[in-house]
Amino acid sequence: MPHNAVGRIGMSARLQVEGASKSFLGVQALDDVSFDLAPGEILALIGENGAGKSTLIRILAGAHQPDSGVIRLNGDIATIANPADAERLGIATVYQELSLFPELTVAENLLFSTFVSRATVRWREVRKEARRFLAEMGLHVDVDAPVAALSIAEKQMLEIAKAVHRDVQILILDEPTAVLGGADVDRLLALVRSLAERGVSIIFVSHRLSEVFGLADRFLVLKDGRKTGEGRIADTNHDALVSMMVGRDFEYSVGEKNADLGGVLLEALSITRQGVLDDISLSVRSGEVVGIAGLRGAGRTELARAIFGADSRDAGTVRVAGAEVPANPTGAVRAGIGLVPEERKSQGLFTALSTAANVPMGRFVASDAKIASPRKDRAAALQYKRKLRIKVADVTAPVATLSGGNQQKVVLAKWLEAGVRVLILDEPTRGIDIGAKQEIYELITDLCRAGLGVVVISSELPEVIALSHRVLVMHQGQIAAELTGNEITEENIMHYAVGGRR
Repeated sequence: MPHNAVGRIGMSARLQVEGASKSFLGVQALDDVSFDLAPGEILALIGENGAGKSTLIRILAGAHQPDSGVIRLNGDIATIANPADAERLGIATVYQELSLFPELTVAENLLFSTFVSRATVRWREVRKEARRFLAEMGLHVDVDAPVAALSIAEKQMLEIAKAVHRDVQILILDEPTAVLGGADVDRLLALVRSLAERGVSIIFVSHRLSEVFGLADRFLVLKDGRKTGEGRIADTNHDALVSMMVGRDFEYSVGEKNADLGGVLLEALSITRQGVLDDISLSVRSGEVVGIAGLRGAGRTELARAIFGADSRDAGTVRVAGAEVPANPTGAVRAGIGLVPEERKSQGLFTALSTAANVPMGRFVASDAKIASPRKDRAAALQYKRKLRIKVADVTAPVATLSGGNQQKVVLAKWLEAGVRVLILDEPTRGIDIGAKQEIYELITDLCRAGLGVVVISSELPEVIALSHRVLVMHQGQIAAELTGNEITEENIMHYAVGGRR
């Protein structure tokens, strides 16, 4: 990034948090947490979902007020009573849920906060300034394009650019790479490093420990609202960090793959969608996990949605146990196919409804049931709460109150209750902490032993490799390679994902 790309950044700031505590309705979300953040330093904030990370972030962002504790900037006590105070002090937070206006243009989003101080808005100057600033940030997009037209990676970069444009001194990034893969992750991490080199202090939240070790200078681990570890990233290792996060020695592993594969359950034949998918065929046997890998944009999610009938297809047939499946979600569910979508909140759940209301949804579609039974639905939810270890105090509480990992388990419970025979999992552990990941891996292993066929789409290559009996690598809407046995390596997957040939 050019030298003047962050020219709007003010003086570097040193942040000190002393004894920060916060409780909600008697539950201690943050308990006496202290840490320092030096100018130009990248601090990795890590911990399982529910560890207190979000509470700490929101205190620094002015969204929550601590019950006790002191925040200092450059040695002076800082009062952050609201988000406006945080912005005035040079603290910017980029949350997982981006705060962009999808129907406004890139330029309008970038400079939106400056419009209040302008008597008139000269749109030619706005576009010129946006074009210059984004180019210097390394984000080359059409400033007149609506944000809705951007890729998720471009939206994430634009959100960071907004923060930098507001004279940021301390930048807080909450899971910025959770929805990214491949080169998009590399671009974003390079931007973060560049900002740190120019004096911006950065708090970086991520469940991807490989990113933490490749990026951070220091780490802070929270568990159950308390600090369980901190130090230089060079002085620790993966296993030590995980142990601090979960409070015990922990082996990040996948259960033994099912060796007893049955007959073919799912067949997708010549699936085609103009410009997206090109004559793709695959099969999944009972007890088998078929992994689908590839760079973002290769067509992985589009293939899953086409098989499920959520997206139309121009050609191709889907069969379950030899019977043809109608090309729509209702037909897919009734044939025994379940899809756990990449966007679980918007596509997999009714977040305003409870666990008890969400669990039977797949069954309603599969059976064409007309009448709900609250008593039976609550009993089913309690059963899956125990079976899947869903951490929810009350199955009648809104799903929106659950952590990402527990929300994912509710989606899985919905399909298990529907009695599906084939489960398609699109980024099943995205944004989920390591403990919940392990539980989902164990569940996938158990489902295979029970005879289900499973398709796993993931940007995390170690996950695909560990889980899959076979791996299909996609490139530009086609299956570039099918890997089995010792062929399933990161090097081979990436070779074919970028267009390499045998």
